[in-house]
Amino acid sequence: MRKLLIFIGVLLAAHVALLFVRPGGAQAPAAAPAGGHRLTVGIVFDVGGRGDKSFNDGAYLGAMRAARELGADVRLVEPGEGSDREAGLRLLAAQGLDLVIGVGFIFSDDLTQLAKEYPGIHFAGVDYALSTDAQGNVIPPPPNLAALKFREEQGSFLVGAIAALTSKTKKVGFVGGMDIPLIHKFEAGYKAGVHSVCPDCRVIAQYAGVTPEAFRNPGKGKELALSQYNQGVDVIFHASGSTGLGVFEAARATGKLAIGVDADQYQEAPGFVLTSMVKGVDNAVFDEVKKVRDGTFHGGVDWFGLKENGVRYVYDEHNRALIPDSVRTRVEQLKAEIIAGRIVVPSER
Repeated sequence: MRKLLIFIGVLLAAHVALLFVRPGGAQAPAAAPAGGHRLTVGIVFDVGGRGDKSFNDGAYLGAMRAARELGADVRLVEPGEGSDREAGLRLLAAQGLDLVIGVGFIFSDDLTQLAKEYPGIHFAGVDYALSTDAQGNVIPPPPNLAALKFREEQGSFLVGAIAALTSKTKKVGFVGGMDIPLIHKFEAGYKAGVHSVCPDCRVIAQYAGVTPEAFRNPGKGKELALSQYNQGVDVIFHASGSTGLGVFEAARATGKLAIGVDADQYQEAPGFVLTSMVKGVDNAVFDEVKKVRDGTFHGGVDWFGLKENGVRYVYDEHNRALIPDSVRTRVEQLKAEIIAGRIVVPSER
């Protein structure tokens, strides 16, 4: 029996070790600080992992910047299914790292539990989902846990206005990943932006599924997008992780336009990506690492909206020809109104 238990233990240890991903350069950063202690940071990626050209890749860029500019020792974990996510976080916490980051709302409960178990470690959750008590009051995260939240509805409002102002059919679409409140924020902001400049425009909204797999199903994304384009939609905004790669395929196939999310996704379908609603996940991750290094880290909720440049839309040499000057001017006016508080963008459907 003892030999059997030892064998099982070795297998489990090997399984967890396989979760680690250390790309070239991730652990060869700048020299350690004068005190001799190199800042240690662990990051566990969301469903879809690196290479999604969106949310996770944004976190990776922030981590690599921290390695280069702050001399951080960055350790990356790309989990598999279910408990692997919690196991990855727990493994990093057990190593006594300075900061452990979970990328995605799905880590919220695990981060909360681990922050209580390891009060001496700093934790951060990108898109951390706040809980409420029986009376509906928001429960703040533990004091050593930073909840990094974005005002996605604000950026989505602006790309919704761009979609409506450039649409020739007055029909625009939305493809969401998992049907959850976080993605509803994108949809709500997008619809509000569309109707702010085109009250009679129609928005067709669909979701890829009700489980995390909905964020990594390009086939379903293409199916939904083709259906919408065939109904007369000529611009689709996706908020669906790597599922959105299928939306771009459909845009290329039909000659219609798509709007990217989280990162500048123009290169996924050059000439067919009208713009992208960018979330500054890279900056948020980098800033948390810097706060730990500088001794200014604090638990609680940090919001990133238009005012903080936490969300934005892309307008550059690649897509400038797709967005008329009049549209750009109108959208910049709307942006200023939101920052000033004169336009309050809804975050619920």
